Amino acid sequence: MQFPALPPLTALALCALALCAQAAPTVTRLTPPSELFSSGQAAPVIARFLPGQRFDLQATLRPDDAGKSIRSASFAIDGKALGANVALKVCESACLKGVPPNATVASVRAVSVDKPGVHQLTVTATQSDGQAVTATSNFEIVPLVPGGQKVKNIIILLGDGMGAAQRTAARIVAGGYAQGKVITPLAMDTFPVTGMVKTASLNSVVTDSAPGMTAYVSGNKNNNNEEGVFPDDTTDAFDNPRIEYLSEYLHRTQGKALGLVTTADVFDATPAGNAVHTSSRGAGTGIVDQFLDDRHLTGLTVLMGGGRKWFMPSTTPGSARGDRSDYAFSATDAHTADIVKRWGASAGALDKDRDLLGDFQRVGFQYASDKTSMDAIDGDKTERLLGLFAHSNMNVALDKMDGRRNKARGVTGRVVDDYGFPDQPMLDEMTAKALRVLDRQRKGFVLMVEGASIDKQAHAMDTERWMLDTLEFDRAVGLAQTYAAQHKDTLVIVTADHECAGVALIGGSKVSDARLQTLVREGGGTALRDAVVGVYEQAGFPKYRIAADGYPETVDIDNRLLVGYGANTDRMEDFRTNERPLQDGQQPFVKKEPLAAYPAGPMARDLDGKYMVTGQVPGDSAVHTATDIPLSAFGPGAYSFTGVIDNTDVFFKLAQVAMRGVVLPAGLGLKP
Repeated sequence: MQFPALPPLTALALCALALCAQAAPTVTRLTPPSELFSSGQAAPVIARFLPGQRFDLQATLRPDDAGKSIRSASFAIDGKALGANVALKVCESACLKGVPPNATVASVRAVSVDKPGVHQLTVTATQSDGQAVTATSNFEIVPLVPGGQKVKNIIILLGDGMGAAQRTAARIVAGGYAQGKVITPLAMDTFPVTGMVKTASLNSVVTDSAPGMTAYVSGNKNNNNEEGVFPDDTTDAFDNPRIEYLSEYLHRTQGKALGLVTTADVFDATPAGNAVHTSSRGAGTGIVDQFLDDRHLTGLTVLMGGGRKWFMPSTTPGSARGDRSDYAFSATDAHTADIVKRWGASAGALDKDRDLLGDFQRVGFQYASDKTSMDAIDGDKTERLLGLFAHSNMNVALDKMDGRRNKARGVTGRVVDDYGFPDQPMLDEMTAKALRVLDRQRKGFVLMVEGASIDKQAHAMDTERWMLDTLEFDRAVGLAQTYAAQHKDTLVIVTADHECAGVALIGGSKVSDARLQTLVREGGGTALRDAVVGVYEQAGFPKYRIAADGYPETVDIDNRLLVGYGANTDRMEDFRTNERPLQDGQQPFVKKEPLAAYPAGPMARDLDGKYMVTGQVPGDSAVHTATDIPLSAFGPGAYSFTGVIDNTDVFFKLAQVAMRGVVLPAGLGLKP
């Protein structure tokens, strides 16, 4: 079949055809994130900020082919162009996989908007041949509502991984039951208001601890593993678009101080998620350097926990400092130089041999290396306090109390001795010292206190260890509550970042501990499940005896509480307390004796019982769940924490009570 010949193309037609071949560039990411950009839907609004709260704008721009480049870019808010320098970073080898080398990342740092309401953000980019593209997103400025009592101090107590079941278990162990009624409630049970919190992160229904914390103190969702930043397309862990933290906002506008207390390594996600901006929660050297070097932004005054390995020069045995986990912003790279210029942040340096411990002391931090030296510090006369009580994560409450009790008996060789830190403080002791120091702050403070190993031991499915860590955490809650009762301008909230391990309180043992030990020697599911696990009325009311130190005399009682897990891996189980915790891979000497002899995973302990519980997830660690978690509040503004709320809502509720009656100063950042 023959087709008729086409007429000759006119010059006009040739021109039109040529223009059709010149495709426009594309915008593949626009930050802050929004559904308007992602799906074309105006709701829900994803990114929300306070009036004057600072945040970065960023876009990833891709030319239509490899031979072209992005020539310019501009941002506008509500149609009004921002008169600020737009930094352009050509990807080359500095972008993530899947982003072409001729793509460009455009950014404007430290923007703020005062006017409440939903605003439209527009980016326009032009490539080298003159073709242009425009993309649109939205964000919201949440108004500060006048009226009500102003809060001077905010205390956030975060039980990492602590869901409703973990709280209930601690209540059963510590409080006891009489004919179905609790004899002694937990401190957190006595808070007048409790709501439920939704915990999803920006990129998953199941959050990790980094965005789980930062949602409370930035008002925005972060990706898993990221702290105080929105995701971007570069490989640098410290150049992502920033979001101003509650600590930074209140320090900048009111001069409030920041205190961070944890039983984890201080570089860990929860403490870092109050003061550090990074897309890698594991970048320890840069994280701890930011604590000190950006204290003028956060007001950091108290820092206590584990993590000494990050503070020693790399040549010191046990040090974890390294240039690969550090950062240095180049003055010649506008993409990162504006972080220094616009945010006022430290430029950083690749300084693995830095004596960070010495640097903290040189700027006025009193240093405590153990409980004895911490107790010797006069909190009423101390301006700044640093406490580092272990190489990495501190030992858990069960092992610390075991060490104390055995020391009183003249017995050594317990877990704290194996770790080399037999004189560690308890969380409530650290909290008491932190409050003494922070109480001197005339303009107030934000204090975050974390019970870290509720989560870490739930990951390990080590029931008694996370139960006692929940008790330790609740003792700190009681101290904060007492402080707030004496200081009527203090708001306290108790919550978690997520639930861990799908904990379920399945019942109680039907047998005595002596009988349980006999059944362990017999071994197998028939002996250790069918003969032991009592459900419904067979569970009864487990009766733990609490010693004068506030912890159970023993957790290996007759008819003990039994716990199951819904987000567990395979594990061996005998329902008795594990003599040793699992190996902690964050400890620098974990592969050396005596720590190398600790069980490497949940299949390497309780072997005598020959009873394996099949898990639902792969690997050797239980995982976080998407379950809502409780939040309890005490003090002025407590009654705003009711109902089922998003974790980002907490930030705005805290800010409302802290900012009542405050007139925002001029010059809070770049405005449209």
